[in-house]
Amino acid sequence: MIVGIGLALIAGSLVGLQNIFNSKVNEQAGSWSTTTLVLGLGFLASVIIGVLFEGKQLFVLDNMKMWYWFSGVIGIGVVTCNVQAIKLLGPTFAISIILTSQLVFALLWDSLGWLGLEKVPFSFKQLVGVLVIVGGVFVFKWSERMGNESQRTVYKQSRKNVIAEK
Repeated sequence: MIVGIGLALIAGSLVGLQNIFNSKVNEQAGSWSTTTLVLGLGFLASVIIGVLFEGKQLFVLDNMKMWYWFSGVIGIGVVTCNVQAIKLLGPTFAISIILTSQLVFALLWDSLGWLGLEKVPFSFKQLVGVLVIVGGVFVFKWSERMGNESQRTVYKQSRKNVIAEK
């Protein structure tokens, strides 16, 4: 379990880092170029590392269901939507919404047993946990907005003081 938690923490930090890189590439290259670059380099690196570690076994996909192959296509939506959300909302707010959405949909798919997952009974504790996280996103955005309003008030007051001194 400790190893799983450690890997999840590493994955989360890498996703955050990748989103920052993606948003910087998007500033220079545009959304579709960013998606192509990210997924293309990821494909190339995956093939090279996969061949090094697994050899020819990398390409043995006998028992895989056909609809699993669409995961890469879903990746296009992931990268494109992440890049645009960060561009429109800023990194912290966008990622907090993205992570909350991941949690809500993972809970939904687990509870319903969709996509080949083992069905996990939905509990009140899970609902409370999700609502606390969603509430946290609202508090984060509300406190940001309140901070901006108080900054504007301080700025206006200091401008009045400067004008009054003249």
